[in-house]
Amino acid sequence: MCEKYLVINAGSSSLKFSLYEMPGNKEIVNGCVEKIGNNDSFYTLKTSSKKIEKKETIMNHTKAVEIMLNELLINNFISNIDEIKGVGHRVVHGGEKYSESVVITDDVINDIEFFSKFAPLHHQGNLAGINAMQKLLPTVPQIAVFDSAFHQTIPEENYMYPVPYSWYKENGVRKYGFHGTSHKYITETMQEYLNKEEVNLIICHIGNGVSMSAIKNGKSFNTTMGLTPLDGLMMGTRSGSIDPSIIEYICKERNLNVSEVTTLLNKESGLKGVCGESDFRDVTALLENKDHLAKLAVTLFEKSIVKFIAHYYFELEGNVDAIIFTAGVGENMSYIREDIINYISKPMGIKINKEVNENIAKFKKYQSGIITTEDSRIKVMVIPTNEEYMILKDTFRLSKKEKTIQKVLKK
Repeated sequence: MCEKYLVINAGSSSLKFSLYEMPGNKEIVNGCVEKIGNNDSFYTLKTSSKKIEKKETIMNHTKAVEIMLNELLINNFISNIDEIKGVGHRVVHGGEKYSESVVITDDVINDIEFFSKFAPLHHQGNLAGINAMQKLLPTVPQIAVFDSAFHQTIPEENYMYPVPYSWYKENGVRKYGFHGTSHKYITETMQEYLNKEEVNLIICHIGNGVSMSAIKNGKSFNTTMGLTPLDGLMMGTRSGSIDPSIIEYICKERNLNVSEVTTLLNKESGLKGVCGESDFRDVTALLENKDHLAKLAVTLFEKSIVKFIAHYYFELEGNVDAIIFTAGVGENMSYIREDIINYISKPMGIKINKEVNENIAKFKKYQSGIITTEDSRIKVMVIPTNEEYMILKDTFRLSKKEKTIQKVLKK
């Protein structure tokens, strides 16, 4: 019998959702409530054949969830609330405690609140979405799927920072890593593709947020994001790794506090900081007009990725089954892929197949494939990620398990 499951990704002022029919992994509808807490809030729902857009003042996440459920009902995506058998929530930070997805309990909520110190903006929205769904669907299993969970296999020498050890023991300062659902999806896809469990990969998740991982013997061995998603690579609005002394220097020079500078490093840096635009479509338009700062921004961006490809290539001792490009930019911007491959071409024995590369994007004939020549020493591939599928899969599995446990307890 088919059942319906919700996947929720709640931000500080947004609520993204998708409704699926299981066990067939069929998406029925997806949508987003945006600008929650503002007078100009609105929401959209999309199916393969129609789009619904409405404006309404939505002041909190509980109201957003009420609207979402009401729209699912009045548009006959569900006939009643009881059809929803499980809700999966993307949660950014699970600390060292969570290496896999879990059913949400009071203890789990307390842990998410505790880990909010590492991701305050993200967890504010995550918790609001969880609380709203629990209030309106109190008997339905709620599942937390942690962005950091997949990277809990990283060894100590790769997750420790060279700072006082007491900072780790007493304050939890270490590398945690993020985009774990995406890196896990690509790893599992390549295990199936190569028909072996112990794959060695370099995964480049390049979207507005950017992270890379070294996969050794099928497990995360290293990753670029650290204590928070700010660390590592240059991104759309995030600086990535910089000299930490810059923070104190700018605080004094510009009369700012640490919190204000951290906000600027998260929201006004990266591509946006250098050339004024964070979306690669806008950056590309600037490039076409020979904008010097856009060219500089793209060069810095590409070289930050090249640096970590080289780093991970050596960490994997040259034993790399494939380099993977994924996420919005990685999947759709062929010139970024080409530039990066050209940087690493000679030392790594890789040659780009320009024709294939230029014909792979979400909006083109092909969405995935090998973009290097047959005589290349390492395959470079484009594979679309599917984070929602990973959340859905765990939600389906754990909701079923929880229902079984509850039935046993009631006997």
